[in-house]
Amino acid sequence: MEIAKISGTNERENGALIKVRDLVKVYPTAANGVEALKGINLEVHEGEFLAIFGKSGAGKSTLINMITGIDSPDAGEVQIGGVSIHSMSDDELTRWRGRNLGVVYQFFQLLPTLSLVENITLAMDFCDTYPLAKRSERALQLLDQVGIREHAHKVPSKISGGQQQRVAIARALANDPNVIVADEPTGNLDSQTADDIYDLFSDLISLGKTLVIVTHDQEIAERASRILEISDGRIISSRSIKVPSNGRSSHEAAPSSNHVSRRTHALL
Repeated sequence: MEIAKISGTNERENGALIKVRDLVKVYPTAANGVEALKGINLEVHEGEFLAIFGKSGAGKSTLINMITGIDSPDAGEVQIGGVSIHSMSDDELTRWRGRNLGVVYQFFQLLPTLSLVENITLAMDFCDTYPLAKRSERALQLLDQVGIREHAHKVPSKISGGQQQRVAIARALANDPNVIVADEPTGNLDSQTADDIYDLFSDLISLGKTLVIVTHDQEIAERASRILEISDGRIISSRSIKVPSNGRSSHEAAPSSNHVSRRTHALL
């Protein structure tokens, strides 16, 4: 199977980039099993910043794992760019995900023995989306985009948690995916560093990326353009957030003159 990039909007019904239909997931237990998702239906449109909000155990991380293809549903379907992702083989899905989705984890998941630039080029090596001679240059550009190029040749243990999350975002952008998915991306960060990370996310939306995040923090969720609340495996509400013309939520401060957003538009 040839692994292609996500198709254009005109090839998708109602312009929906991500479609989830009747999704069910049951985790077996010694008793009767736990139904983590109970018939979830949702759509995410191109360029949208969606926050999936809910308490611990609500099913939000299970849902995001279904959207990324990290886990498989017991019933239902996930389509991204018109592709039914769970109909692919494991190998096909892994390669498709590498080309089309950028995944940001709460605990960064950086390889500890590789430098920051090597962590990013590894993602490009796997998908072969950029010529070998161009990969290190692109990795350095991405590190510049997220504001930590000067640390490029350090290993992850030599930088802070907030800086590691910036590297994780840069790695997620390595193959220029249309969709970025983040699971509790600021869960281990202080409030100021979390603000900086969400400024980066706002910059990505302004470049036309589609962003789906999971969070249990109401204040963080309010920074998205839409909040989907999940409880006990069901969607209980969906509401849009008015985003000002500067592309940032009303409680975000304007970026300083040397803010990373000045670098963002020069790259992708």
